[in-house]
Amino acid sequence: MTTFFTLWWVIPIVLSVILYKFVLRFFFGMVIVPEDKIGLVTKKFVLFGADKSLPDSRIIATKGEAGFQAQTLAPGLYWGMWIWQYSVDMTAFTIIPEGKIGLVLSKDGQEIPTGRILARKVESDNFQDATAFLNNGGQKGRQSAFITTGSYRINTFLFEIVMAEQIKIFENMVGIVTALDGDPIPQGQIAGKFVDGHNNFQDFDYFLEKGGNRGLQPQVMLAGSYYINTWAIQIEQNPMTDVPIGYVGVVISYIGEDGKDVTGDTFKHGNIVSKGQRGVWMEPFGPGKYALNKYTTKLEPVPTTNLVLNWANARSESHDLDKNLSTITVRSKDGFPFNLDVAQIIHVPANEAPKVIARFGSMTNLVSQVLEPTIGNYFRNSAQDSDVISFLSTRKERQESAKNHIKAVLDEYNVNAVDTLIGDIVPPDSLMKTLTDRKIAEEEQKTYQTQRMAQEQRQGVEKETAIADMQKEIVKASQSVEIAQRTADATVKKAEGDATSLKLNVNAEAEATKMRANAEAEATKARAGAQAEATKLNASAEAEKISKTGLAEAEKIMAIGKSTAEAYQLQVSAMGEDNFAKYKITEEIGKGNIKVIPDVLISGTNGSEGGISGLLGMKLMEMMDTKNDHQDIKKK
Repeated sequence: MTTFFTLWWVIPIVLSVILYKFVLRFFFGMVIVPEDKIGLVTKKFVLFGADKSLPDSRIIATKGEAGFQAQTLAPGLYWGMWIWQYSVDMTAFTIIPEGKIGLVLSKDGQEIPTGRILARKVESDNFQDATAFLNNGGQKGRQSAFITTGSYRINTFLFEIVMAEQIKIFENMVGIVTALDGDPIPQGQIAGKFVDGHNNFQDFDYFLEKGGNRGLQPQVMLAGSYYINTWAIQIEQNPMTDVPIGYVGVVISYIGEDGKDVTGDTFKHGNIVSKGQRGVWMEPFGPGKYALNKYTTKLEPVPTTNLVLNWANARSESHDLDKNLSTITVRSKDGFPFNLDVAQIIHVPANEAPKVIARFGSMTNLVSQVLEPTIGNYFRNSAQDSDVISFLSTRKERQESAKNHIKAVLDEYNVNAVDTLIGDIVPPDSLMKTLTDRKIAEEEQKTYQTQRMAQEQRQGVEKETAIADMQKEIVKASQSVEIAQRTADATVKKAEGDATSLKLNVNAEAEATKMRANAEAEATKARAGAQAEATKLNASAEAEKISKTGLAEAEKIMAIGKSTAEAYQLQVSAMGEDNFAKYKITEEIGKGNIKVIPDVLISGTNGSEGGISGLLGMKLMEMMDTKNDHQDIKKK
């Protein structure tokens, strides 16, 4: 117990550590606002020095009154915000993500003037300064201004933020604008006046300041992304207006000031004005795409190429201007009804297109109001002046007449008539049968007449052929006589020619023989001289050759004899004179092929020795022959 009383002071410290925020808030009024929050302050009562209550029409206090405070607490530390007098609500920043905008609804402020639906913009740092908003005359309700992508410290006691998508106009589209606030549209107009400088309606306050009108706007918006307050502006997307190749677009404007007609006194059928004024514009648009407001202007396409219109049940062109036209039924002078197809080619010059539209309103009206009755009535009147047969037979002339008549009519309507063509003509079946039978009879009569004439011509041809065949034989005989005569004349001429030729040949041959003899004599004489000279030279050369050859041979023989004598001397010294003499005799016998022993086996006195002697003799001869061969080889 003593210990408890000793440490009593620790308990307040522990409680203070645990409840420090409450303690600091209660005793010192400390408030900490985190860095990602703002503090919304509510004042419970006023002690002294200020009005204790707000005016009846206000809910946000700007001068310290009790209630919701316009001033918010930014992130940080604050003192004096006692818990018994103030309550502070922490709320997150208002974040506008990419591709969106924040539409602002104010819960307090002045009343919006009668006739307006949006509160005008006042300076308030993008609605982050509630005090400035209210003090500068900010109005309650939907605001014309808005906030874009980013983070904002918004007092949600005063403002409510509504997210809205960014407006996107797609390619080849046009945005038609309707303003939901502004001055009323002037009397007699269907759209507001043109206001410039509002950056495609993204600055709606500027639009209102410049007197912009509510309702349909003459301006349009092209492809792109825009920050548009959808409480102030509505946008309708429509395809761009296309003028194809081969056409011009005549613009009819329903808005603008009443302009003066620019066609002068010669044109009395419409109001053709300058661009931007109400009426038909004098300058048409060429091929291309245009951003037109379909509610304030109309573009009427007019073909500038040659246009074919068919009055035929089974044919229609791609432009469909002749889809209501049909085959023309007429009645002839003799009471027969028949049908005919007609094609009309027209051309509208580009500079005349506004006059055509000003007069008729459209090309369809031109066809139905002018071309259809003009062409139909012309051919009906033309058929009543002629019977069917004459109408068929004079088709070319009637086509040319129709072309001239229709051209004169269309010139008055600023349209060129290029050509008029009559197509198929279908007479009644009963009349066609009569005409067919008559034509068949006429053709048969022509056929018979043609066949008769062919037979007569055939007879004449056969007669002429026979005469021609006889004439051929006569000509052949006459030609044979003439050929024989010419052959005889040719033979005589040939004989005379041969004689003359032979005479000339004999004379020529004699002359040639004489000339050849003279040439041969001269050649023989020349050859004899040349031969004598050659013989002389050969003899001299031969003598010199023999002399040199003899000397060389003598020297050779002397050398051989000397060497032979020396060789014999050596052999005699080696073999002795007797042996050498026998050897030489044997050698000479061998050289002369002298047979010392006969080839026939020689028999002796007794039978046994004769055979052996013969063999010995043959062996001796064989050895001698071999020796002789060796000597011959050595000599060689």
